[in-house]
Amino acid sequence: MPRINLLPWREQQRKERKLAFFVALGGAAVGALLAAFAGYLLVNSMIGAQERRNERLRTEIKAVDRQIEQINDLESQKQRFISRMQVIEKLQRSRSEVVHLFDEVAKTVPDGTYLTSFKQDGKHLKFEGVAQSSTRVSTFMRNISGSQWMKDPELEVVESKPGNSIGNSFILDASQVVTSGDEDQAAPKPKRLRVGGTP
Repeated sequence: MPRINLLPWREQQRKERKLAFFVALGGAAVGALLAAFAGYLLVNSMIGAQERRNERLRTEIKAVDRQIEQINDLESQKQRFISRMQVIEKLQRSRSEVVHLFDEVAKTVPDGTYLTSFKQDGKHLKFEGVAQSSTRVSTFMRNISGSQWMKDPELEVVESKPGNSIGNSFILDASQVVTSGDEDQAAPKPKRLRVGGTP
């Protein structure tokens, strides 16, 4: 009976299996490297896309901030315009009051009384002058009390100065009557008016 030696065939089969294992192992390594590289590219692509979105958001936020600043500027300008309009309206209303006030002062000053100074600070009025007698000062105060543009006369000083042959010097305070519509407004800036002169 003939004998067949199978050792070379088995050795060859073992080498082929070993080669196939190494080929499979190399293929797996290459596949893993390709998968890792693809994952790296995918992650980088996602990061780049997110960074672009973030940059766009930052740009939009800056644009919105600029628009908010413009809106705030417009609001400030609106408030300034409203304040100016209120001042103009108040001046328009008070323009006729000044005329009425001067006319009323001329009417209330009695004969024999001369004003040397007339000052207005808001609604407060201050008269300085000379009267032939204290009776004429009292008449002046009664006229102010009966006036529709002035009220609350108060005598500060009445005196006879040496060398003053005309009469008594006096200082008198009063208040301007507040017309409707001015009560809720702020008092105007103090202004100083001077009328009359040396008697």
